[in-house]
Amino acid sequence: MSISAQDVKTLRERTGAGMMECKKCLEEAGGDMDKAMEVLKQKGLAQADKKAGRTAAEGVVTSYIHGNGKIGVLVEVNCETDFVGKNEDFQSFARDIAMHVAASNPEYVRREDIPEERVEEEKELIKAQSEETVAGKPDHVVEQILEGKLNKNLSAITLLDQPFVKDPDKTVGEYTKEVVAKLGENIRVRRFVRYEVGEGIEVEQKDFAEEVKEQLGE
Repeated sequence: MSISAQDVKTLRERTGAGMMECKKCLEEAGGDMDKAMEVLKQKGLAQADKKAGRTAAEGVVTSYIHGNGKIGVLVEVNCETDFVGKNEDFQSFARDIAMHVAASNPEYVRREDIPEERVEEEKELIKAQSEETVAGKPDHVVEQILEGKLNKNLSAITLLDQPFVKDPDKTVGEYTKEVVAKLGENIRVRRFVRYEVGEGIEVEQKDFAEEVKEQLGE
């Protein structure tokens, strides 16, 4: 079927993809704009997976300070070229990641970053908490329950597995793939550090009544 130049232009404006790619996707979708966007999305995600092994050594270190000054984040996000590193979409992505870290407090970037001893600690904790729940169930069912809980716990502390704070319907990892598909380069969140005022400082807790007595000299 014939695809109009206006439809190609519209799809390109909505997605940022190249004109020829937009035309191919419209043809594949029979001219349906919504279907073409879905086809383009799926192709982009597939291409993003292929780009994952490419070296990304350029990029930015971005900061985010929570409005009241109580939380601060530094995050390093890498891309393949300095050109993309200066791109506004890439810069916006890096800021989004820093803001997400401030809000969701992940401990690790990706699942493979979690030390084995931490995984074992989580397993032991889950077993202890699930004794009554799994009692009397077949071994294979117990294994599935424990594996599911472990996966949930590890996802909760892993940046790329967490629901993206600005769009909880997708994970940070899925959001990253979308940006990779749009910009055409491998993008990798390398590391982050999060500071929170008072974190790690032990504060002496006093009984209010005793404190009043001390002030009165009793």
